[in-house]
Amino acid sequence: MPVKLAEIVDEFASAPRDVVLEMLLEFADSMPPLPADLAGHDGMEQVPECQTQFFLKATVQPDDTVVTWFDCPPEAPTTRAFAGILAEGLAGATTAEILAVPDDLYARMGLAQAISPLRIRGGSAILARLKRQITAQVAAR
Repeated sequence: MPVKLAEIVDEFASAPRDVVLEMLLEFADSMPPLPADLAGHDGMEQVPECQTQFFLKATVQPDDTVVTWFDCPPEAPTTRAFAGILAEGLAGATTAEILAVPDDLYARMGLAQAISPLRIRGGSAILARLKRQITAQVAAR
């Protein structure tokens, strides 16, 4: 797992429940905007497991790092927070580092005590689809 993501996981896992909710809102607010060429979600994959409209795109770079883009409406702060966590935690990560992220990432963060299982499932689907996009690009090389 990338070092930055491991630090975020540890911060959440050790934080009290009321602080966890504040931390989630901070990550939701820190979501970077989409570049103009993705504004219409062109080339992005929708994650239908999420209760809200959620789109993502992973691009493997020639140096084996991955650039990720996520889009989710501001009215869905928990789902935006998942995207913000991944955007920050995976920035500059290699394909191997991202593919090694545990599938139960959100459980390891202790989020099951703070948010609903349905939201956890959506977050897990985001990670799974991200890994699938990366795996397909690596295989196509």
